[in-house]
Amino acid sequence: MEKNLVENSGSFARRDEHNNSSNNAGDTPRSPMPDIAEVEVDPKPDDVGETAEAEEAPPQEPEAQPEEGDDEKNEEKKEEEVVEEEESPPPSLEMVSDEIDQWLLNLQQNNNDDDDNYNKEGSGSFEIPSFVEKFLYLVEEKIVKYDTGEGKPKWGEVAEEDSWLLETVDRISKLTKSVNLTPPHHQSEEEKQAEEEEEIIARKHSLVNRIGSIQQRAMSYLEEDFRLLMDESRNPITELDPGGNKDPDPDHHQPAESETNFPGYPDEAIATLTKIATEMISSGYESECCQVYIVSRRNAFEEIQQKLGLEKISIDEMVQKVQWETLARDMIPAWINTFKQCAAVYFPGERKLAEAVFAENPSVSAGLFSSLTRGVVIQLLNFAEGAAMTKRAGEKLFKILDMYETLRDLIPELDGLFPEESVEELKTEMLLAKSRLGELAISIFCDLENSIKSETGRTPVPGGAVHPLTRYIMNYLNIAGDYKETLEQVFKEYSKIERADSTSRPHHENEAGGGSSGAANVSSPFAAQVMRVMELLDSSLEGKAKLYRDVALSNFFMMNNGRYILQKIKASSEMSKVMGDTWCRKRSSELRTYHKNYQRETWNRVLTCLTHEGLSVHGKVQKPVLKERFKSFNALFDEIHRTQSQWVVKDEQLQSELRVSISAVVIPAYRSFLGRFAQILDPGRQTEKYIKYQPEDIETYVDELFDGKPHQSITKRKT
Repeated sequence: MEKNLVENSGSFARRDEHNNSSNNAGDTPRSPMPDIAEVEVDPKPDDVGETAEAEEAPPQEPEAQPEEGDDEKNEEKKEEEVVEEEESPPPSLEMVSDEIDQWLLNLQQNNNDDDDNYNKEGSGSFEIPSFVEKFLYLVEEKIVKYDTGEGKPKWGEVAEEDSWLLETVDRISKLTKSVNLTPPHHQSEEEKQAEEEEEIIARKHSLVNRIGSIQQRAMSYLEEDFRLLMDESRNPITELDPGGNKDPDPDHHQPAESETNFPGYPDEAIATLTKIATEMISSGYESECCQVYIVSRRNAFEEIQQKLGLEKISIDEMVQKVQWETLARDMIPAWINTFKQCAAVYFPGERKLAEAVFAENPSVSAGLFSSLTRGVVIQLLNFAEGAAMTKRAGEKLFKILDMYETLRDLIPELDGLFPEESVEELKTEMLLAKSRLGELAISIFCDLENSIKSETGRTPVPGGAVHPLTRYIMNYLNIAGDYKETLEQVFKEYSKIERADSTSRPHHENEAGGGSSGAANVSSPFAAQVMRVMELLDSSLEGKAKLYRDVALSNFFMMNNGRYILQKIKASSEMSKVMGDTWCRKRSSELRTYHKNYQRETWNRVLTCLTHEGLSVHGKVQKPVLKERFKSFNALFDEIHRTQSQWVVKDEQLQSELRVSISAVVIPAYRSFLGRFAQILDPGRQTEKYIKYQPEDIETYVDELFDGKPHQSITKRKT
């Protein structure tokens, strides 16, 4: 075999042993293999060089005697003609491929031996067999059929074509490396040897360029197959739950060790992708392979986003075009769900996929996974950045806190999700986004102060009802109670930043141990801020209570709003902890005071009409005075009923308590007065004129108070 390679193949470094001998026949010295440049133009015939030489050779004189060396030359020519006759049948691609494989194997063995295995004569030449040219020609011929015909069948349609392409690319890759890794040995002792070496190098470069061109054309088909497999073998995304109900608990499902569970790819497709990726990378097409992979997986993530309802949007669009209602209702919940699903399902699956497809190249798989996941995380963080840049408003607080909690909970998982070289960068980006959301949350919460201060309306609320400001602040704090732990964390981390640019912020460090409002834990920055809000609200309500000319209504207003505040605090266990028992007891005491003041200003006047004092002179009841007492009671009660039935108490418990307390004071006193003095009046018309109510009537009319509905005057109903 080795002898054939030397005798019958084209050589990049063959020294003609007869170049220096005389040739009486005038034969021109020639190489036994056609020039590579000529073969590239038309590589089909193997005897092109020989035909050309026959045309150029001058006719020999019959009488000339052969000189020394002519016999050897003729013998070489005969041997070449025999070889050419034997090779005249067109070789098959399979046969030539087998020869290439065997030659490459022998070459590898030779490269592993010492330098003594090279040509002992010192030329160090490296022979390229003629079947290399034939192989390249046949491969080109098949690729031309792909290019000019119907194209290569899709991967999986014709298994033989798939195998041929993979094997051919692998064979060409090895051929390229073998040619490049086996340079001829330069010997500068003789000028002619140097010239031969230059010619060999030029021919070698020509062959390398040709092989590279064929490799590039074949690789383009393999690259297209890789792309189609990445795109079309992927089943519809099923791993992610658009409702956010995916159970991330690893104990929920224990897969078998052989289960791959890649994102939408069957095992067969994974195995094929691995083969193609390995071949492309080993052939020097790593960047092309990685580019196809990244584009495909990015498209897959966009499908995931669409399925989860997260619209791809820039920061500028979020800030300038999207309404907050749309963000709060649709986009932020979708963002939260997407981030959680990525951490629980998408990122782990993406890592498994990259590690499987690029199993032979771990560094490549790690780089691709890092690049893909980093792009996803940065895109999600840009959304958070945009949300943080929108105009500050109170209604945004709780959605901002939802986003803050998402980042807070996912950051600790980064160490296990991302490669070590990228985890620190991603942590820094996520911490920065979390910090901005936290600072925004503090700013929004502290704006409650401004909401209170800016409410300067001079029109009292009709009927002494709960003021809209009271409802807004207390409902806000009630919801804030659900985020107490997060708000306390946010205030501890970022409140100093907020206080630095605001003179209205309380100095939390100086309020530990109590305060004027009796909070149980004012050492907490969040609790101190809540107390600050409550103090401002109380002051605002006191100012609004003074807008009422009726002192009874002013106290009723404070009692009504105070009761609403207390009930809201008690309704939230977390806010109750923030305010503390001391505050609740103090608030209850204040409510009793307002209640007493209201009762005194309203019903004490009624009770004055029912007193016995001044009715009797020398033990005899004065009828005119008694008539006036009944008359005053009737008019006063009618007026109170007409007015206070329009006062508003939405709290059913407070409404009931007020009615019961009024009845308990008025009805016994009226029943006693009526029982003692009714018989003094003349029976008949006089009695009907002055005694308009029975005790049962009083109870009925009291039950009509505080429902906010205007009632017809009792007097008109009686007449």
